[in-house]
Amino acid sequence: MKILTRLLVTVVASSVVASTMIQAQSSADPDWSELMASMDKMRMAMGAIKPSGNNDVDFVRLMLPHHQAAVDMARTQLLYGKDPQMRELAQKIITDQQNEVQLMTLWLAKHPVGREAMQK
Repeated sequence: MKILTRLLVTVVASSVVASTMIQAQSSADPDWSELMASMDKMRMAMGAIKPSGNNDVDFVRLMLPHHQAAVDMARTQLLYGKDPQMRELAQKIITDQQNEVQLMTLWLAKHPVGREAMQK
């Protein structure tokens, strides 16, 4: 029991230290914080999607927040990035992903599913 208690205390302490380090890094690096916020937003949006029973519709509905996260991350790169090649790549990602979002949005409008499956 003492070993289990020590192990639990060690795990909790390690989690607190790791969380503090991540928060410190986020505070020191606004670009990192913005990148992580984009990822968190994507995960939340994707996690809120309920299966529709239509694989094609589900694929598109899950890809939309994924593509939006790529756009958001690329915009962060344009704000903070210095390397010309990476800035060029970020701009290309924005253009390409926005075009694909538009295509998927139009496709989805032509392939509706029941209201209960669309609720997020």
